[in-house]
Amino acid sequence: MTETTFAGLRLLGAPGRVMVARPASEALVDAAAARIGDRRVRVADVGTGSGAIALALALRAPRAEIWATDISEDAVALTLANARRLGVEDRVRAVVGDLLEPIAPPLDLVVANLPYLPDRVADNPAYRKYAAEPADAIYAVGDGLDPYRRLAAQARTRLVPGGALVIQLHRRALEVEYDELATLPRQLPELARAA
Repeated sequence: MTETTFAGLRLLGAPGRVMVARPASEALVDAAAARIGDRRVRVADVGTGSGAIALALALRAPRAEIWATDISEDAVALTLANARRLGVEDRVRAVVGDLLEPIAPPLDLVVANLPYLPDRVADNPAYRKYAAEPADAIYAVGDGLDPYRRLAAQARTRLVPGGALVIQLHRRALEVEYDELATLPRQLPELARAA
């Protein structure tokens, strides 16, 4: 175990097993926190990793109930350890599962920093900075965007009307309103190129 800093928080990390939270994801937290304000809401952080985004949101939005999911048992265990460490284990629940599958609706907001790079670029020297990270946290098959396509489909069945999806593509946080979810899968390649 190591320690890392994200959004001013000292978090436990597990390099090589769980992706290390990066400063670029703080924009995702900012966008989500601005949407939440001081409302009582249910939020899902999908692909939580160390729980950095979920935990930063829990501290900035004390009335939010936050569910964190990841397919990695190591990631979920690390999120729970970090939640206990920060004293928010009563509002941050972490579960193993694929995207939103383990979370019952309704949700007001879904945030995610999922793999979005095509697996064919994994050996490209430009991406050497990710060499120590778990490959399934960085790369996905095909054009790399299928995790976000699947998430958009699931979010349509779990978000309340008026809810939103906030995702990270490269260094940008993109906000997608509930009524835009149906068209998001077709727009993703263009959004990724522009990010």
